[in-house]
Amino acid sequence: MAMLDRSLVDVAASVRAGESSASELAREALARIDALDGELGAFLHVGREQALREAQRVDDKRTRGESLGALAGVPIAVKDCLCTRDQPTTAGSRILTRASGRGYQPPYDATVVARLRAADAVVIGKTNMDEFAMGSSTENSAFGVARNPWDRTRAPGGSSGGSAVAVAAGMTAGALGSDTGGSVRQPAAFTGTVGIKPTYGRVSRYGLIAFASSLDQVGTFARDVRGAAQLLEVIAGHDARDSTSVATPVGGYLEACGRDLSGLRIGVPEEYFGDGLHDEVRVLVKSAIDALEKLGARLLTIQLPHTRYAVATYYLVATAECSSNLARFDGVRYGLRLPESELGALYKKTRGAGFGTEVKRRIMLGTYALSAGYYEAFYGRAQRVRTLIKRDFEAAFERVDLIATPVSPTVAFPLGERIDDPLAMYLADVYTLPASLAGIAAISLPCGLGSESGLPVGLQLVAPAFGEERMIAAAHAVERALDFRGLNA
Repeated sequence: MAMLDRSLVDVAASVRAGESSASELAREALARIDALDGELGAFLHVGREQALREAQRVDDKRTRGESLGALAGVPIAVKDCLCTRDQPTTAGSRILTRASGRGYQPPYDATVVARLRAADAVVIGKTNMDEFAMGSSTENSAFGVARNPWDRTRAPGGSSGGSAVAVAAGMTAGALGSDTGGSVRQPAAFTGTVGIKPTYGRVSRYGLIAFASSLDQVGTFARDVRGAAQLLEVIAGHDARDSTSVATPVGGYLEACGRDLSGLRIGVPEEYFGDGLHDEVRVLVKSAIDALEKLGARLLTIQLPHTRYAVATYYLVATAECSSNLARFDGVRYGLRLPESELGALYKKTRGAGFGTEVKRRIMLGTYALSAGYYEAFYGRAQRVRTLIKRDFEAAFERVDLIATPVSPTVAFPLGERIDDPLAMYLADVYTLPASLAGIAAISLPCGLGSESGLPVGLQLVAPAFGEERMIAAAHAVERALDFRGLNA
């Protein structure tokens, strides 16, 4: 088995022990990217020279006898909405691309990227994404679609589809994404990887290009629960530069793997297993929940009655916030820089140089929801329903420790199938949106391959705010019991 097909935790340990070098790993990652990414479309930018330089720095540290960080020499991909001082950042949009074709170059690292570097990770490149993180299939990228490595005619999910593909195909050992309404968990489910959305405020948003500020959270991808947990442990923690960052101590997420589940109470919400859930998903998710019971957990049926309003609520709150956040991209401070003689031609080609269709749609919806005479009827009401959804979870967590659900109603759908049907696309996130609206933690892990499609299916475990340790412990236990094998395993 190639090094990048092993757990991220084992890869870092091999570098610290001198069994592998960071430079060897970087070259292996770059070779895989060269071989696979032309067809998969996972990366928007590969920092070849920067990665080799960072890897050599790690090797030099070890040669000098210095201790190495938790991610020693591990190649990590970063979603292209996270600022990187040495690589371009476009958020998958042409509006952050210069006339030369090069993306906006931030003068600083996002906090999470700085923490990766401090842990001796090697940032290998920036991954493809739906423009400004708006989408569920990575088909809304201005630079081409990403393809699911399990079936290249299928979507990898979105908006963090590029990060999920990079990990699933073994181009990197781990990756960062952002999750606003399911954009880490749903791609993880579609690609047979593990994805964690932490509690809102657990991870700094400084340097994350905003979509919906009250929902966005940076999350982690890896081939297994231990890897995703280790990545989260590195990037989590208070950041004074982010006013929404919470000063709650970071738990031992990696250490939580291996804990006993005896007596753990697992809630199974009736609302998540009704009409619309595909049979092959239902069977595998219920089998995974039964596995939790065999491991010593106790299953309890619960109700989350306001779940049915989650999609409508999310698409009012998120679009309202995006219309405010994206107002800064007005073509004056950001966007293409062209000579005055070319501005007339640019005006005629605004569609190619500015926002894409989905971003325009959401800005218009959000602006309407915030407009005079409609604010209270739409945005105000959506915020009140959001509170009811949060209270549903609070009531449920008085009876249970975790909640188990599907991640998506279906396996990965064919590319192009939903691109012209926004409502069908939005419903792909119906099971992930409630946890995002409530600001609580959730993880997606693979629980098998569909009997009809042969594609991965994801199990979602949801925890109360700052309950990541308990959630990770349960996810690791069921992962071991199910023994799912990813690509190349």
